[in-house]
Formats: sequence, C-alpha cells, structure tokens
Amino acid sequence: MEEEDGGGSRLELAGTCQQICVVGSLALDPLVMSAVQALGLPVSLSATGSELIDLVENTIFIVDDMEGPLFEAPHNPRFRVLGRTALLELTDRGENLPSTTRPLFSTSMSGLVVCFTGFRKKDHLMKLVKLVQSMGGSIRKEMSVSVTHLIAQGCGGKKYHYATTFRVPVMSEDWVFAAWQRRKEVGFGAAASDFTANFKLKPFQGAKVCFVGFPEEEKKHMEEVLVENGGTVADMSDCSHVVVDNVQAQASTFGLMSSHIVKPEWFWISVQNEGAADETEYKFEGCLEGVMSPATSRDSLGTPTSSRLRKRKRIRDGVSRQIPDSPSIHKRRSSISDAGLLSLSSSFLDCSTVSEKLSTDEVEAATLKSLSNLSPRQQVFHELVQTETNYVGILRTIMTLIKKPLEEFSEGEGPLLDNTELKTIFGHLPPIYDLHAAMLQELIRANANWTETTSIGSIILRHSRDMVKAYPPFVNFFEQTKEMLHKCDETKPRFHAFLKVCQSKPECGRQTLGELLIRPVQRLPSISLLLGDILKHTRKDNPDHAALDEALHAVREVMTHINEDKRRMEACMDMFSIFNDIENCPPHLVSSHRAFVTRCDVIELSNELSGRGDALVFFLFSDILEICKKRSKGTSLKSPNTATLRSCKHFKHVRLIPLSDIKRVFDVEREGNNEENIFALKCRSNQELKEKLYSFSLSDEDIDKNNFLQTLCRQLANTVCKADAAYFLSPIDYNELDISANDAAFGTLSKAFKLASRTKMKIGRTFSFNSKTPSKLKRAVSSMMSPFGSTTNLTPASQLAQMRLASCTNLNELASSPSEPEALKPPMSVQPRRKRPV
Repeated sequence: MEEEDGGGSRLELAGTCQQICVVGSLALDPLVMSAVQALGLPVSLSATGSELIDLVENTIFIVDDMEGPLFEAPHNPRFRVLGRTALLELTDRGENLPSTTRPLFSTSMSGLVVCFTGFRKKDHLMKLVKLVQSMGGSIRKEMSVSVTHLIAQGCGGKKYHYATTFRVPVMSEDWVFAAWQRRKEVGFGAAASDFTANFKLKPFQGAKVCFVGFPEEEKKHMEEVLVENGGTVADMSDCSHVVVDNVQAQASTFGLMSSHIVKPEWFWISVQNEGAADETEYKFEGCLEGVMSPATSRDSLGTPTSSRLRKRKRIRDGVSRQIPDSPSIHKRRSSISDAGLLSLSSSFLDCSTVSEKLSTDEVEAATLKSLSNLSPRQQVFHELVQTETNYVGILRTIMTLIKKPLEEFSEGEGPLLDNTELKTIFGHLPPIYDLHAAMLQELIRANANWTETTSIGSIILRHSRDMVKAYPPFVNFFEQTKEMLHKCDETKPRFHAFLKVCQSKPECGRQTLGELLIRPVQRLPSISLLLGDILKHTRKDNPDHAALDEALHAVREVMTHINEDKRRMEACMDMFSIFNDIENCPPHLVSSHRAFVTRCDVIELSNELSGRGDALVFFLFSDILEICKKRSKGTSLKSPNTATLRSCKHFKHVRLIPLSDIKRVFDVEREGNNEENIFALKCRSNQELKEKLYSFSLSDEDIDKNNFLQTLCRQLANTVCKADAAYFLSPIDYNELDISANDAAFGTLSKAFKLASRTKMKIGRTFSFNSKTPSKLKRAVSSMMSPFGSTTNLTPASQLAQMRLASCTNLNELASSPSEPEALKPPMSVQPRRKRPV
C-alpha cells in the first residue's frame, strides 16, 4: 500500500492549469458553471471527456460521479479529476484547487488520517482505500499520533489496542461506504459525531467467547451482553476467548489452549470502554493464587499444614493489610481470601469482605494480643474497633473505588452518569465517611493505650452531634438512592459494566454497590448493641460508666430522630403523591406543618357533598380532611363531537374541610347496638351559621370503624388543643338521622341502577344529532335505524318527513313514545299545494 505524506490531501495548486473541462450534464448546472467561471480559466464542455485526455495537458475535469474512461488511469499526471461536490465545497471555503493526481469527488474526509487492520482480501482493502482518498482522506500503514481513525474488521491486534489505549475511534468499514453514499451532499463531514456514532466497531466484533464457571443466570446475562456488543457465543473447542469465573473454575480444566483465557474483568471493562481490552492484562493465570485458600500457595497445594501455622499466617496477613505501605496492599486477591476478615461478633451486619488499611502501627500490637488475656470489657471494645474498621473500609471503597472514578468519567468526553445521578446516589455519603474516619482514629488510639478506665463513652459523645447531621439525609433518601441506582443500572450499559468490574475486584468482595450502600443504614443499631454490651461489663464505680450510659442514650436519640425524620419525609412524599392524584386539588393542601394520617373509602348517605350513593375517599391529614370522588374506570360513551381525553388522575376534588370545622363525630347505633359501618360528621365553619350533618357508610372492609373514628377524634383534639379525644365522639340512634333503610343499603345494587341510568342518557346523546352534524350522516343513520318500518309505499314527502323525524329525535324520547305512532304529516314546506284557479 502506498503511504502518503502529511500534506497529501491539502488542496493546493501545483503547476499551471491550462483549462477546465465540464463533463456531461454538469454544463446545465448553474452552481457548477458559476464556480468554474470564477476561477478565470478557459472552460470547455464534453460529453465524456475522453477526447481531451491526450490533447491538452494540465486539464481539470469536473464530473458528476466517479465512473467512465477518466478513471481507468487515475494517476495520470496529465489531468486531474474533481467532483461536483468537491468543486462547490472548495469554492465556498475560498480554497485552491487540489494538486493531487488522485480523483477527488468530495472533501467529507478532508483532514482525516485513516489506518486499516484485520483485512485479509487485498482487493476489498484497495477499494476502501480508493474511496477514502476520493473523499479527501489520507492513509497510513502503521498507527501513529497523526492517525485520526482506525478501520478494523474485528477486535484485537496491536493496532486495535493502540487505538483503544489512546482513544482513537475504531470504525467499521460501513463508515466508509455510508460516507460515500452521501458524497453528493455539499457540506457533509464524515467525522461528525452524530454520524460516526452509528458506525463504531462493537467491542466484541468478530470474537467467539465461551463463559466457564458462572451461575446459569449470570452466564445467560453475559451471553446476551456479548451478542449485543457484536460477539458470538461459542464452545470451548471453537472460541477465541474463554472468560472464567475466578472462584468456580479450576486451572486444570483448560490445559494448554490457544485461546485467550481471561477473567470477568476483561469482559466488563471492554463493555465499559466500548472497546475490547488487552487480554494480557486480565489473564486467568494471574489470579490462580487468589483462588486458593489463604493458608496455601501454588507450590504447597495439597501439603498438610498445622492449625497453629494457619492461625499465625492469618494474623500476619491481617497485620500486613493494616500497614499503609505494605506491599500486600497492592497484591491481587480473590474474594475467598477475604473470608478471614469477618468481625468477632459473627454478625452478618458487621461482617466485611473488604480489605482494610489502617494508618497506625498500634493496631499491629492489638491484633497480636491473645484475646483470652483480655478482660470482657476490652474484648467487646476490641470488637467495636474491628467492626468500625470494617465499616470505614467499606465507605472508603465506595468513595475511592466507585465514586471518584465516576466523577472523573463525568468530566471527560463519555460520562457514565450525569451530575444529578451522581448526586442522588453518592451525595449524602461523604459526611458519614468523614465522621467515622475521625471517630475511628480516636478508637484506635484508645485501643492502643488501653486501660480499664479508658473513656469510650466520651469518644462517642463527641461525634453524636455529627451523627444527627450526617445520617438523616442518607436514610431519608435511601429509597430514592436505590431507585436511581437500579434505573441507571438497567438503562446505562456502560455503567452496568463499570459496576460489574468493581464487583469483581477484591476490595468489593464480590458485593454489589447496592449491598455496600446499605451498610450506613445498619451501622447505628450495631453501635448501639455494642455500647450496651460494653456497659454491661463496666462496673458502676468505673468513671466511664456514666459516659457510656449517656453515649448509649445519645445514639438511641440519634436513631429516634432519624426514624421521626424519615416518617416526616415519607408523610411529605405521601402528601405530594395524593396532591398529584386529585384533579382540581387546592394547592394549599401541601404544607410543611401538615402530615398525612390515613385514608378511608366511604359511600355518602346524605345528599350534601357529591350525591347520595357516590363513592368517596377520605384523606385524613393532621389538621384537615380532604374529600374526593373516585373516577370511574369505565370507558366513555360520549359522542365524537364532545369526546375528550380522560384525565389520568384517579380522584376528583369535592371538599376540603378543616378539622376545626368538625364539631362532632357520631357513631350510629340502632337500639343500643352499634350500627355497622355507618357514622356521621357535624360541621360548621366560621362563615356558615347553620350546622350541616354529613352521613357516610364505610365501604372498605379492611378498615375498622372504631379505630378510624378514634383516629379522627384524636386529630380533632390535637387541632383544637383538647386533651380528651373522646369528647368529640358521641353515639347517636339510627332513627335520629334522616336515613332510611334504603339509604343505608346503598351498595352495589344501587350503584348499578345509577350507572344504568347514566348509561342510558349517554347512549341517547351518542345517537342524537345537532345542527353541526352533516346531513348525509343524518340520512344514513336514519335509514338504518328508522323506527317506522318500511318506507317503500310512502310518497317522497312522507319519506322526507320520517327522515327528519328519525334524525332529530332522541332515543330516550322514542322509548317513552306510545307503541302506535300517530299519523305522520309532512312538514308544510314539502306538502303538495293545489293550484289556485285563475
């Protein structure tokens, strides 16, 4: 392949150009002729241009397409070929004509330097090279800093990995063909981001991948991701890559294979980066040592080891992981090797498979102490330090291994998450991490300088106020955090791959981000339990006893504050949800001092609010009662002229009653027995002088009437500052209310009759016409549904009268008309008239 120099595609005029020849139908193109005349050179016209090839040197042929005799010798120095698109683009930009002898049809790839890899057929490759050069691009044999795009047939190879490392776009050959299809568009650029995005080479294009050792569900998911990214699922006997689970697979399974045997990180990092990663960095052999247990190595596999030696090795490994400059920190380990880092409490709440790195040498001495020589108080405190160490390690992993890289991606060209999503997931975590990192340092110093009088409670008390500030925002919005995390994981493939890469790292211990984020929710109850155990083993004459008691009380107050704050937040969210679900709801329903209490479905027995028998819903708040009507779930029978889109809201506002306007709550009784599900409210506002009585029947079988009425009375008492809530609840005899037995029996049957009546009216309106209805439609419907039988024996005037009557009569009126219709008379306008005698 011939290699061009750096300026091979620069459009400059070298030598003397004697004339310009316009070929074919371009002579009729005013834009072309105007651009040619502006060059100030002699212009000739030709049907094909073949007759001028050998007659005149330094001729520029302007063609409409790249075909014909001019392209049989494209490197003939006697002439140059320029396409219509290139001519118009050059003249628009004020640039000179090209000096290259290669045909130039457009400048859509002008300035682009392209390299090819993976093409086996030379003819196909030369075709692509010719197209690139015809669009103004340059070609390089090898990758260099000047190469702007790599065109590959599949993933892999030195050129490919060079491009992925230095972020050079890797394109498929379809990019060249698609750009050539748009060669006649003036001003089109093949390097436009919206155009190149459709032709980037998929990460696993041409790869045949086999997955080994994964659970069936995970394997199926990875195979789906593979196919979406251009790869093919293959057997181990016919594959280019074998992706092996670090834990489940055994090294002896593979033997000597020519395929790339890689870890899962290779697969997910390729999806994340949108390009296949270098297999040498993720070889499966590099993690064989991590698959083995902590007490063995590859050289000693199968050799029996005493329990004392295993215990000493676990202690040494634990100490080395806690020294900041220890080389073992950077050593790759499997998640199985982290099993020895479980806390002494044997509790899943505080267990961690995360590698902890402490910043003091005192922990080494504390770790080497025999726990049997410690007092019960010191043993529990040691457990507190250990669990706090694990917890801070988890927070550090989230902050450094997950949050920080995501923020760095957001500042680059291809962010995985936007700033809003980052803030929603991680925004409330930094204050908690700073709080516990500072508290851990104090606990470490206390553990290193331990005495029985060491004040543990004072350490907790110093940080209790920060707990009140740091934890409520995280706990209150934890559900929103989980929803946002799940949404991004489902809709963003690169973010999903990033989480899979993080999960496979030893620092995460094969735990998902959701499992790590739940630890702050669980930490305060764990601290409370451990402080209670320390207090049990602390003598009352110990100076730390009072401080521990106060610290335990402070932690429980923090948890109570968090729970109350969470309840208030949930009540506010419920209030907003109710407001958005009610049509025409008053805006002042939403208030910061108001909280949602309960909901109750009722049927109105009076006729004061919506209508007797209507299904209503009570939304009881701390100081107000919202009454709304349920929307019907049935389809509308309105005529096309009046049909409108039904609102998506489920309720319609009826009345907003302040609880201060409810003067009494009546529990309806009949002859001394409690009348089931019937109650009444006596209301009077400051603007109304007359009291109103509203009666209702509970329609929700899951709601107990006594509990609901007691709850309502309690809110009434709180509103008017009365201590006795029973003051508002009074029994009333059934006969004292203006309710008949039929009213009390309002239920499914009554609602059915009411619905049938309304449906009858809607059907009548549907088939009735007004002045706007087309006359042809009136006559067509009238002829099909005329209630007067046959019209064959009627005169034209009678038929017209029947049509008019049928089209203008409502069906409801027809239903009430007598069975024998009266004799019809045609209207006066169509009755025959006798001629007056002259």
